[in-house]
Amino acid sequence: MPTLILVRHGRSTANTSGVLAGRLPGVALDERGAAQAAALPARLAGIPLAAAVSSPLQRCQETLRPLLAARPGLPLHTEDRISECDYGDWAGRKLAELNDEPLMEAVQQHPSAAGFPGGESLRAMQARAVDAVRDWNARVEERHGAEAAYLMCSHGDIIKALVADALGMHLDLFQRISVEPCSVTVIRYTRLRPFLVRLGDTGDFASLMPPEEGTATAGERDATLGGGAGAP
Repeated sequence: MPTLILVRHGRSTANTSGVLAGRLPGVALDERGAAQAAALPARLAGIPLAAAVSSPLQRCQETLRPLLAARPGLPLHTEDRISECDYGDWAGRKLAELNDEPLMEAVQQHPSAAGFPGGESLRAMQARAVDAVRDWNARVEERHGAEAAYLMCSHGDIIKALVADALGMHLDLFQRISVEPCSVTVIRYTRLRPFLVRLGDTGDFASLMPPEEGTATAGERDATLGGGAGAP
């Protein structure tokens, strides 16, 4: 079966403002995110891609523009099932404010039981994304062969949920996974099992530096809902 290259969108204006964007319209890449997107074609140079599949949201579509410009023959498909989690009433709110919500403890510790008011559950989010990947694996293999590779541009929580599925991890453990903006995660699917080949690869080790004392990232940190802003 094919190899799936998962790209999280570049850093967005919502990431840097600490807002949970969800599916709100008009959330674009910021200056750093645009630079990350511009570097993507070189990072993937030499890898033949059968197709590019994107979340319908603006920040994902913008992330793929430089790659599509560099590869004019690469077809782009929009896939609603890999769109951001529907955070419902939480969308547009500050993450710092949401940390005080009782539901956040379940989101962090028992996500398989967490559902967002006016939105969807994390369990439903994972199920639709996994179904999308299975369908695209079959479609790409049928058209391009079992050794083909294709790319999906999606969102932090979606990619983490897909990695958990590939590793056979319970969804309750998916918050242990981290994928930064414009990171590349690769899953090679076979008939019997998937193999995680890369996880959250940015080629940038700035995020491994210890945070400065007094910053929001210093000390104990829970997983950032939606995926976080990555290295400064």
